[in-house]
Amino acid sequence: MTAPLAGIRVVEAANWLAAPSAAAMMRDLGADVIKVEPPEGDAWRHNVLGLDFEHNYPFELDNRGKRSIALALDKPGGAALLRRLVATADIFITNLMQPRRERYGLTVEELRAADPGLIYVSFSGYGTTGPDAGRPGFDYTAFWARSGIWALMGDVSGPPAMPRGGQGDHVTALNLLAATLVALRLKEQTGEGQTVEVTLQRSGIWTIGVDVSVAAVTRQQPDRFDHLHMPNPITNEYETRDGRWLMLIMPAADMYWQRFCRMIGREEWITDPRYAETLTRREHGATLTPQVREIFLQADLATWAERLDEAGLIWGPAAELPEVLEDPQLREVGTFETIRHPDPAVGAFETLATPFTVDGADIGVRGPAPEIGQHTQEVLDELSVDVEEIADLAAEGVFG
Repeated sequence: MTAPLAGIRVVEAANWLAAPSAAAMMRDLGADVIKVEPPEGDAWRHNVLGLDFEHNYPFELDNRGKRSIALALDKPGGAALLRRLVATADIFITNLMQPRRERYGLTVEELRAADPGLIYVSFSGYGTTGPDAGRPGFDYTAFWARSGIWALMGDVSGPPAMPRGGQGDHVTALNLLAATLVALRLKEQTGEGQTVEVTLQRSGIWTIGVDVSVAAVTRQQPDRFDHLHMPNPITNEYETRDGRWLMLIMPAADMYWQRFCRMIGREEWITDPRYAETLTRREHGATLTPQVREIFLQADLATWAERLDEAGLIWGPAAELPEVLEDPQLREVGTFETIRHPDPAVGAFETLATPFTVDGADIGVRGPAPEIGQHTQEVLDELSVDVEEIADLAAEGVFG
């Protein structure tokens, strides 16, 4: 098999999750990815979400297989060395704010002047132009809040549901990867370098395109869900006797409704004039849904799972992560890979594989995340930086 990005060098001057995650997938595809970190390391190295672990497994997910060089970019020698490194790259990925790019000589204009064929990948919360170009943004603010997603989440009876950390970043990373692959293809066709720009906010609004398509015409805010009074009782969430939840998602078509009624032992609802047709069910949804809710509370999730599957209905459990990790479907399609860390205290552990496959492509995790600056000397050697220059850079504080 062939690694699709074999022979491609990526230089990543980025921190936290989204841009590094995209670069990690490029490494999975075979690219040589050099991660440029400050001497104290990427900020994400030092955030383990309050978990009682000495090793940062989330950091491993987004940085596996890369090489790390530690540079203080606020030192002139550090910024110059990064520019020199970028000159050897096919792709440069950064999420540095625009003032820092200008200060360090890392703008697209400056780098493209030195290398017209460079693919310059810019990641930010909101973009490099417009009134919010200078506004910092994490996925909670730019992806979830400012895109409109957060105001739509959760039940109408409570506040918007709190997002999970990194979810928006990993969605955006897929957009960033796709856009970079497009740029590579364009360069192949035209011979010219390309500029890629991906933002958390635009990625977020894309994910709610169904709602946005309507709101773009009506200029009205969609209603949040009211799971106690849904107009279609077979598109709703229900709690079971053992405190678990399941999701039904079926059109209000009579075929599904009739199967559902038989499954829950309410065959009389099939001919009840209040519920027999789609429109009348919608009219009486506020009274029908609470009755269905009480029915689901009469048995546990395992019982309902068997009944729903036997009836051929479309549903899913609110699966908890220990269950997800053992899901035979996910196991069958290659969702997980094992990393063998050289530190015996860490050892072998599972992580997520790149979330797609391509027949005939060598795609896979190519080693653990690097230690801070682990490959600094190796990369300097590749750049032919001599001993005297390294000593001068070290004296300047470039390596910390």
